[in-house]
Amino acid sequence: MLRDPRLILLATLVLLSTGSLSTRADEKSLTYERDIRPIFRTYCFDCHGAAKEKKGKLDLRLQRFLVRGGETGPAIVAGKAPDSLLIQRLRAGEMPPGDARVPEEQIVILERWISLGAPTARPEPETIPDGLGITSEERSYWAFQPITKPAEPPVKDAHRVRNPIDTFLLAQMQEKQLTFAADADRLTLIKRVYLDLVGLPPSGEQIKTFIADTRPDAYERLVDEVLESKHYGERWGRHWLDVAGYADSEGYSNTDPVRNYAYKYRDYVIQSFNDDLPFNQFIQEQLAGDEMVKPPFKNMSADSIRKLTATGFLRMAVDGTDSSNNDVSRNQMLADTVKIVSSSLLGISVGCAQCHDHRYDPISHDDYHRIRAVFEPAFDWKKWRTPGNRKLSLYTDKDVAERTKVQQEAAVLEKERDTKQAEFIKIALEKEFDRYEEPLQAKLRLAKATGGDKQTDEQKKMLKDHPNLNVNSGNLYQYNPKWRPLKEDYNTRIGKIKEKIPVEEFLRVATEVEGSIPETFLFYRGDHRQPQHTVSPGGLTITSADSKPFAIADNQETSPFSGRRLAYARWLTSGQHPLVARVLVNRFWLHHFGHGIVQTPDEFGKLGMLPTHPKLLDWMASYFMDHSWSLKQLHRLMMTSTAYRQSSVRNPKFDQIDTANDYYWHKSVQRLDAEIVRDRILAVSGKLDSTMFGAANGVKADDTGQVIVDGSNRRSVYIQVRRTQPVAVLQVFDAPVMTVNCGKRTMSTGANQSLMLMNSDFVLNYAKAFAERVSAEAKGKVKPELIAGLEIPFDPDWLASLNPWKFGYGFLAMAAKEGTIPPVNFTPYPFFGGDTWKGGEKVPDEKLGYTFLNRTGGHPSTPKQRPIRRWIAPATGKLAIKGILKHSSDNGDGVQVTVYSSRLGKQGSWQVASGLVDYDLTLEVEKGDVIDTIVDERNNHTSDSFTNTYTISLVDKETGKEKTWPSEKGFHGPIKTDGTKLTSPLVEQAAYAWELAYGRPPTREEIELATNFIQTQLPLLMEQETKQPVLQAMTNFCQALISSNEFLYSD
Repeated sequence: MLRDPRLILLATLVLLSTGSLSTRADEKSLTYERDIRPIFRTYCFDCHGAAKEKKGKLDLRLQRFLVRGGETGPAIVAGKAPDSLLIQRLRAGEMPPGDARVPEEQIVILERWISLGAPTARPEPETIPDGLGITSEERSYWAFQPITKPAEPPVKDAHRVRNPIDTFLLAQMQEKQLTFAADADRLTLIKRVYLDLVGLPPSGEQIKTFIADTRPDAYERLVDEVLESKHYGERWGRHWLDVAGYADSEGYSNTDPVRNYAYKYRDYVIQSFNDDLPFNQFIQEQLAGDEMVKPPFKNMSADSIRKLTATGFLRMAVDGTDSSNNDVSRNQMLADTVKIVSSSLLGISVGCAQCHDHRYDPISHDDYHRIRAVFEPAFDWKKWRTPGNRKLSLYTDKDVAERTKVQQEAAVLEKERDTKQAEFIKIALEKEFDRYEEPLQAKLRLAKATGGDKQTDEQKKMLKDHPNLNVNSGNLYQYNPKWRPLKEDYNTRIGKIKEKIPVEEFLRVATEVEGSIPETFLFYRGDHRQPQHTVSPGGLTITSADSKPFAIADNQETSPFSGRRLAYARWLTSGQHPLVARVLVNRFWLHHFGHGIVQTPDEFGKLGMLPTHPKLLDWMASYFMDHSWSLKQLHRLMMTSTAYRQSSVRNPKFDQIDTANDYYWHKSVQRLDAEIVRDRILAVSGKLDSTMFGAANGVKADDTGQVIVDGSNRRSVYIQVRRTQPVAVLQVFDAPVMTVNCGKRTMSTGANQSLMLMNSDFVLNYAKAFAERVSAEAKGKVKPELIAGLEIPFDPDWLASLNPWKFGYGFLAMAAKEGTIPPVNFTPYPFFGGDTWKGGEKVPDEKLGYTFLNRTGGHPSTPKQRPIRRWIAPATGKLAIKGILKHSSDNGDGVQVTVYSSRLGKQGSWQVASGLVDYDLTLEVEKGDVIDTIVDERNNHTSDSFTNTYTISLVDKETGKEKTWPSEKGFHGPIKTDGTKLTSPLVEQAAYAWELAYGRPPTREEIELATNFIQTQLPLLMEQETKQPVLQAMTNFCQALISSNEFLYSD
């Protein structure tokens, strides 16, 4: 009985959706076959049905077996549920053993059935074979029925029907008083089509052309045009690579070795989609491409190479046998391969029968091993070939001949080099020998001439004591400097010759060893150490109409290989298989509409969800096969339907009826897949590298440990998929980490995505590139009326105005008229050096004498050359000034500070000599008022150096917020512009960036918001002393655009 507590909830949900349907029906309709057997299959058959030896000798496979009972007596007493041992044991929690329990709802069904006399649906057979078999009730499950082509149902709202898809959908909508939403506008449609089919946004020109196209079939032409794009295969190939479990590394351990040639399978998939390779052929080539090619696999045609490349599909599972080559890793690789094949093509959890009969679907333990037997000749776990030993060289006889020819040519130079080297060594040794007198020289010559294994100990010691005689190719340049350039010249010439050697390429393939076909054994409990009986290759019993599993003749006489995989592939694509076409069409539908007709695309069995539109699914599966398994034709069917072309705008009334949009009454809004998010960012930034095919571009960890793409701007499908190093920006947007494969991606929305968009170097760098593109291209690209009256000023004077502090010298002038406020005669200092404003490089200056200002103080000169620290009010409000004036010298009569308002005049003066004085004041200011602090020398022009530090606080009248400006912090040298020369107004750039990001111009309200955003950014960036404030402001704006929902979603 069911023992794994993790399966309790799942089993309960399954039975509530199947067996418990009877609780809503008339109790008299309860039967063993329909209502009771599913409960036993889930909880009991493992011990009391599937095995040959039944525990307690209790067999629950027939009603009369329950009445007969086992070692402890009858399991049930018909008509008397309380007296039935089965019910008593269930109620007492004694069965099933372990933590698993049959849910209360199911026990109630058992009690009702027994109380009704334990009825059966029909007379039971006299005998039954071992195993669970398949009942007519199990066979009647929708997914195991033959695929038919239902007639189109009648509908009322026929004017919305564009093709049969709409008919089937409307027929079910009518029952709920639902109907389609209005058609989406053309801008939405073209963006939807491009993002859906190629994963890239349309260009502005493509958008304008489509919107202006008045032909009645403009939309259909658009679909056809985009289907022919070379980028189509990159987008839809990625969907299949998920299902195939594609990865560029082996996994299994932390070393995660790279699969250098896996990319060839990826390229095969992309090209196959672009070529609209019939999907039945696509499947056959992936499962058995090697069996379609006549061995030996040498000097092959392009078509043969393509078919062998396709078998990379069977090499996508984790393979740790390069590092841990043992029985466990071998069998796990084969088990994962069976899972990839069965989930991708059969859409059912065949793997659940690896250890025992499937607990929910009619898939036996033998069925699982029949499928395993199909693939075992290619993956013989007893004669295993590691990944390195499975590589298939593409070297042809012509390549070998060319390599030999080139090597011979290089050998001539190599011999010449080695001969010359020997001469140089001989000359060098002679010079070294000549350094020694006889008889030592003769002894050294003899020792050197004697082979190493024949040298005496005395000779060895003699040579060790004279290391200068160890002249060799590695150190020859030390004896003769002429040798190094000569050797390098030889090596360069040899290298250039060897460059002509044809590069040896390899394929990552699945092939069999000729004449070696292993037996497949059923593993008891899935344990390879417990083999039972042999199993012949074949398919699932339930998928054959006559209750006999599809069988494959063993050991094909016409081929040196088993032929099993090709026979199996042909069965799957024969048109007779009940699952394959349904599963494929459902996958394609999911990617177009956001959720599948069966919302569990890898699980069409009872563990999955029932189809919302089973007749539509069957009709499309038939259509798909009738049209030569053409995916592009299926795209046209789906995408030209009203269901696809309708708006995504929701109807509140319809929402109350169908919140989940199971009836497809509006187009579901879909967040873009991770790869599209990255590729779209690259596209709008102008950095996308559209180079197709070839080796994967690597990944690496940055300084923070985050995995990033190593310098490539190619599309994401060409980025290396490392199992242990998923790229952060892709993973955060739900790109799968391939443990086995991925039939349906999760679509999450979380804070980590927002943080990635805010902080990742990838987003920041490409937002900057986006801003630079806009700056270079925006001029003349925006309609003038859109931005009329809007301006974001930018010039040196404006930049300077962003900082309220200025530094100069001057004096208080006379009032122009009586009763008016006298102005301050202010002249900016002409020179800045040594963190000081002054008249020139040296003090005293010829013209301005001793006057200067620095961060904390300064020095006055003449009555007209007094240092002035000027502050300009950025807003209206209440101002407070608090400061300290200090005069440190014991000489002179000190200094005086005057605070002066351009609108209100003098606000106060404070004097100090040989000490310090605090001062503070408050006043009302209006935006633009000038507040000067003027320090003068009083009467005596001696020792007038001073310190004057103060803080200005302003409470903004409009916002009520207070801001402070310390004079020390506000001190600065000349304000530098960022060197930006605007090629077009910033407002125009903002509008153009908007069009590039969203494919549409902004509304007036939106461009006004954008203008305000940039205007707000610039002062903040200036205050932070950003080096390029204009570029950074536009970068921040572009980052906001590519982080928005409109950018991240399809509609």
